[in-house]
Amino acid sequence: MNVDPITSVVARNQCTGCGACAGAFPKFIRMVEDATHGQRPVVVQSKAGHLASQKAKAVCAGEGSDWHILPVRDEIDVAWGPVLKTWEGWAEDAEIRHLGSSGGAVTGLGLFALESGYAGGVVHVAACANDPRLNETVISHDRQGLMRGAGSRYGQASPVDALERIKRSDEKVVFVGKPCDVASITKAMHNDAELADKIALTIAIFCAGAPNLFATDALLKRLEVPKNATISDLRYRGKGWPGLMQATWTDEEGQEHKSRGLPYGAGWGGILQSHRRWRCRVCADHTGAFADISVGDPWHAPPTGDQDAGRSLIVARTMRGQAFAEAASHAGAIAVRVRARDVIARAQPNLSAANGAVWGRRVAMRALGLAAPQDRGQKLFAQWWALSGKQKIQSILGTWKRVVRHRLWRPTRVSDNTK
Repeated sequence: MNVDPITSVVARNQCTGCGACAGAFPKFIRMVEDATHGQRPVVVQSKAGHLASQKAKAVCAGEGSDWHILPVRDEIDVAWGPVLKTWEGWAEDAEIRHLGSSGGAVTGLGLFALESGYAGGVVHVAACANDPRLNETVISHDRQGLMRGAGSRYGQASPVDALERIKRSDEKVVFVGKPCDVASITKAMHNDAELADKIALTIAIFCAGAPNLFATDALLKRLEVPKNATISDLRYRGKGWPGLMQATWTDEEGQEHKSRGLPYGAGWGGILQSHRRWRCRVCADHTGAFADISVGDPWHAPPTGDQDAGRSLIVARTMRGQAFAEAASHAGAIAVRVRARDVIARAQPNLSAANGAVWGRRVAMRALGLAAPQDRGQKLFAQWWALSGKQKIQSILGTWKRVVRHRLWRPTRVSDNTK
């Protein structure tokens, strides 16, 4: 039997792990947690499984997205996707603001959607109850449920695996995910009017890449959590901006312990980012161009310590998103201060550089005969050309080195490491 399309996407390192294929065809495609490659789909090897895989390609953004569907007004939109309006803000609820990764804006917006009747549920990611190293997709209907997902989850997550649950639901939902997750669910909405009617709003969280399970275990080792410990909580951000990375665990005698706290920079820069998957390194959308609203850190005005009162950068991408954010502000759910539309480049200079490097990385991959994502309509060359000469060369030569070092020409095969 020939390799099916979804297995081929995984094999060629183009899968983002969003879970859309499994969400659309749960009987024939399931997500597994591979410690090296992250959450990836496994297709039932049968005639029905292959047919489901062929149909699932319509909702997969791993091989690329169509930026032609996005309205473009100026160079800001060319670089970041539609930017109608930007604010710096935070949740007015003090507890949500404190627990959130930055200002708690995503949780605040989600709670406003529930309490105002705008939506009956919020699809988001939370730590697995039986293993906080892992993530699971949940649909929350109240504040308590939302608080489970407050704060960043720097690990593999597949929130689009909720597609079938969303369609079966009697209520509209707000969908929260990474930019790649929102790109896939946007594809699904374009292909399914019934699904589109169920999703009241999409919110994307700025993302610099998703580390794998090895990264999480490396973090726990740095936090000095014993290998045989039972972990009850693992926080990557929050409880102040940006907050500390910290774990709570129980030893063999039943005694509960809290690890030391690791600053965000030491945890992300020193451990987690080196374990991002290759698909993340050739991603062309780190800020959620296809969402109604996207939210990230305003690093242009960084915190002075680990426990500062948080602030979020909030970007309205669509008229629906702008109207919702303004309604949330008028209702007192979030506090906002209008910022210039070009603030993303100043707030996220690392993502500007990452976007610029993508064209060179993808060209290098194709020159070596490897498949690379194709985001039709996105002007990546212009962003690459704006880099310094050294950065241009590094984007190509660095890719060739990584291809050789990691043997990226070999097909990726996944196994379930949680069994």
